[in-house]
Amino acid sequence: MVIMPRKALIVVDMLNDFIREDGALYCGKRAQEIIPFIKEKIYEFRREKSPIIFLQDSHDPDDPEFELFGKHCVTGSEGAKIIEELEVKNEDYIVPKKTYDGYYNSDLGKILKENQIEEVHLVGVCTSICVMETSSSLAKRGYKLVIYKNGVADFDPEAHDFALKHMEKIYGAEIA
Repeated sequence: MVIMPRKALIVVDMLNDFIREDGALYCGKRAQEIIPFIKEKIYEFRREKSPIIFLQDSHDPDDPEFELFGKHCVTGSEGAKIIEELEVKNEDYIVPKKTYDGYYNSDLGKILKENQIEEVHLVGVCTSICVMETSSSLAKRGYKLVIYKNGVADFDPEAHDFALKHMEKIYGAEIA
């Protein structure tokens, strides 16, 4: 009998400020187009009883990151909320993060360890920023990575393509 690795789905920054047209840092139509795929993956992981972890950009009102990207996803704001299409359940995890990297200074590592996760599947935005930075931290800690090309989006198509290649070649991610 083959024992399958324990896996989790990480949903990166599917938040109003990134997904809604009137959001502070709208990632474009492509970001909206990945919603049905992400819903399908969430359903699949719930059916398998695998953990679902929502990473949530959550900035202080004076965050230095705003110098680069403008004010977005301020903690407690409507823009920082997970989009309503992705129904969050009580058993899901919500992990606020202050940087691009969802692992750095957050509870992500603790959650993965507690659930004995070996394989992490990622969907969300932005491929070239938060998805790639989080993947980097996970790869450095030995997690097997699966990135769904139909489940990630970026406001910059060239950066999106580069990030997928980079995660595959440098982090060993499976691009599914």
